[in-house]
Amino acid sequence: MEPRIATRMGDGSLVEMTRSEIKADLEEGTQQSAKRAKVDPLTQDELDHLLDIYASSARFTAVDIGDEVVMSNDGTGTKHIGNRVQDLQTYEQVLGIDIVELWQIDYSYKAIKTNVAHEGQAMKIAQMLCTNPVQYGAMPDLGRYSKPDGPIDNWSELLPLMKVDEARAAQIEACAMLVEDINFVADHMVEAGADGIDMDTTGAAGDADFLAGLTACRMLREKYPFLGIEIGMASEFVLGMHGQLEFDGERLAGMWPKDQLRMVQAAGGSIYGPAVNINTGKSTAWNIARAITIIKPAMEIAEIPVHVNVGMGVGGVPTCVYPPADATSRASKAFVEILKIDGY
Repeated sequence: MEPRIATRMGDGSLVEMTRSEIKADLEEGTQQSAKRAKVDPLTQDELDHLLDIYASSARFTAVDIGDEVVMSNDGTGTKHIGNRVQDLQTYEQVLGIDIVELWQIDYSYKAIKTNVAHEGQAMKIAQMLCTNPVQYGAMPDLGRYSKPDGPIDNWSELLPLMKVDEARAAQIEACAMLVEDINFVADHMVEAGADGIDMDTTGAAGDADFLAGLTACRMLREKYPFLGIEIGMASEFVLGMHGQLEFDGERLAGMWPKDQLRMVQAAGGSIYGPAVNINTGKSTAWNIARAITIIKPAMEIAEIPVHVNVGMGVGGVPTCVYPPADATSRASKAFVEILKIDGY
């Protein structure tokens, strides 16, 4: 009888599977995602490598000495210890994070604009106390500009009424406001000494959200050639909430990681963060095969560092508040050894 191995489901629950069952999930995950994203499935050697990682009975796994990559974080500085800056120091000195991020609890550039003086002071203090790079991060969060939270008609309400032109016009108007706010916040953070600006969960509200991030990125690159600019995505696929928006003559709706990366590079981004969402009803082996299959074409053309989103509910990591170390370490090892990513 084939022995059973402890592994995880996409919701974090602990299950037991045989090596053959894990192998079947890896094969199904790559085939399903290859068909969906219209890319090549993983090779047999890559699947065998994943099987060795996910069929291991080790509690924790890691890359070999010398194969380590940069570890960056969004959302560090959360007042878990003392205050936000002390939390950044803890992430740097205790957890060994290479790039930390100062952020405000209402993680949106629109909200931060009203509190930017206080945030700039916190950034100045962080720069004096931290040795590693400190970036400032928030979500573009285009939906904040629609009613009832913002001044613009809500396109999610207009679309069901078949007011397509009005919904598209509202998104374009919101996009312009968002670009202005990202620039406003970034200007203040650069003045306070920020090493970088992170646009986290870009594209969450669809193609207009992605367009705002790209547009702001290009504007910031022109103003600040030295500035680190990271664009981390919301998901593996850009939703066409508008459907017709373009950047450099290319339609944004429907872009998968390879094309997302091309746009980020064209806009002048320093780091690209692909995100592939978890299917909670499938095993972590199935999910990692899917994520690597979808991201692999982007790695083949990358000219800037790629930091895969490997966290709660993305990048082969279960959707739970405190992801188990056996799952996070396996996902990290898989991305580094198979895709040769630059960080996570």
